[in-house]
Amino acid sequence: MLDRHWRLLILLAWLAYAIVVISARSGLIHNFALGDTDDNLRMAQVRALLGGQGWFDLVQHRFDPVHGGANIHWSRLVDLPIAAIILAMTPLVGGADAERIAAATSPLLPLLPLMFALALTTQRLVHPRAWPLPLIGLLCAYSTIGMFAPLRLDHHGWQLALLAVAVSGIADPRRARGGATLGIASGMSLAIGLEMLIYLALLGGATVLLWVADRNERRRLAAYAAAMVATTGLGYLLFASEANRLAVCDALSPVWLGDAAVGGTIMLALAALRLDSWKARLGAAALGGAILAGFHALAWPHCLERLEGVSAEATELWLDRVREARPFYRHAWRTGVVVLALPVAGLFGWVLLIWRARREGDRQRLARTLAVALPACTAFALLFWQIRAGPAAQLMALPATAALVVFIAAPWMKAPQLWKHALGVLLILTGLGAAVPLGLGLVPKEKTDAMAAKVSAANRRCPSLAALAPIARQPKGVVFSFIDLGPRLIVTTHHDAIGGPYHRNDRAIADVMKAFRGDEAQARRIITGYGSDYLLVCPNMSTATIFMSEAPNGFYGQLMKDKIPAWLEPVQLPADSPFRMWRVVR
Repeated sequence: MLDRHWRLLILLAWLAYAIVVISARSGLIHNFALGDTDDNLRMAQVRALLGGQGWFDLVQHRFDPVHGGANIHWSRLVDLPIAAIILAMTPLVGGADAERIAAATSPLLPLLPLMFALALTTQRLVHPRAWPLPLIGLLCAYSTIGMFAPLRLDHHGWQLALLAVAVSGIADPRRARGGATLGIASGMSLAIGLEMLIYLALLGGATVLLWVADRNERRRLAAYAAAMVATTGLGYLLFASEANRLAVCDALSPVWLGDAAVGGTIMLALAALRLDSWKARLGAAALGGAILAGFHALAWPHCLERLEGVSAEATELWLDRVREARPFYRHAWRTGVVVLALPVAGLFGWVLLIWRARREGDRQRLARTLAVALPACTAFALLFWQIRAGPAAQLMALPATAALVVFIAAPWMKAPQLWKHALGVLLILTGLGAAVPLGLGLVPKEKTDAMAAKVSAANRRCPSLAALAPIARQPKGVVFSFIDLGPRLIVTTHHDAIGGPYHRNDRAIADVMKAFRGDEAQARRIITGYGSDYLLVCPNMSTATIFMSEAPNGFYGQLMKDKIPAWLEPVQLPADSPFRMWRVVR
């Protein structure tokens, strides 16, 4: 059954999970509780597309309308399934419910190829019948599985799915098929965004090293190079926005298209070389790498630093404060432990898989295992830089943790000693990612102080439809508010906003931060300079705590002390509203 019908079983498991998770979140779906700024902006982008905005025009015109809108670096590729579901369902249930259905179901679509890819990688590197283990472990990989939850419209689910497909490609013993799979997945991922660039580059480099170790890997190398160049080129032609036709560093543009073309040409040339010595192949590969690096440095010197290109001012005031851009040890200890548990277990699993392949003398499987372990271990290391590496780190750890269950825990469960049974159970729970969450459940939670409770309540209430409904009833205008509220405002009301937390919007981000932190004169100059009709704040929201702690006597602090300047006229909101709102008097 596990051997013959594994594809059908995965499909049924995906359907069952989709039904359960959609049912569990039905209340949130009904309330259109898009919880992340990216999810809200994605819906706004899809609405703009369906409303007639150009395919290659990714400017969000409801951000900063006075200055022509905000340039968004995303891709239309992820918009397609969302838009298709909305178009299909609108005649049946109406536009609002069609959006709810799309928001609930579209995030689950990339989960299916991810599950298949995880199963394939585990079959190829661990054991043909071990494929259910990483799928069970996925349920405990909270950072990863959360990217596929209903309402999670962000593109990271698709990026993770394509990363899983890419990994399954390099794990494939059939060289040409594996290379083509890796190349296609890499090109599609680049067409969506550059979040997985480091892992894709490592997989590409590992493909070259496989050829260095074994000339018979030339078919994998050639197939990868051809597929990667073709898919990247097609992705650029079909999905690169007007802004991304320039030599920008933060999205698929002439920069990365050029690198892909040069790199692909070099790899095709390497695959065609008749070099019998691995040393000669290593030298040729090193020369090719130097040529590619030199091309990038000479052609795109502006892309040798941080790819976002954010100003120093916006970096200091905003980017360096983004929570997901902090290392795991700068988060709450429970968060860090949960994110770290699977990748740490995965390190032991990769060591075990490498040791077994070497002991058994299977050089090809050893090479493919090392190729997969390279980006997996890199993702773990990146957690010491930014916790946003957590989803990829957990994902790539799952095949390795399955090895702990198959090769250590399973034999222990057959042993007569009771202590081995106990350790086997613990190892199974560890391999499935459940041990740490279960253990943390036994640790008493720290008491939440009063201020933290207020912040949590504000973060929960202010983005809600109920709280925003009175805001939506005000005459249409431009609302000057916290950056994190911008995407939610343009999705749930008819108002325009100044911007959102997107790095190409760095000037507006810096201005908003300066307005709330500085004095009244500066605030008025900035607020009126953006053509704002309203000023909206949510006291105690996370952003507000920064203003109060770092600039208690700034403009926001004065507002909270009810020192309201004459150019702001209060807007009456319900007594239980979490917001405070003023009309800008010109």
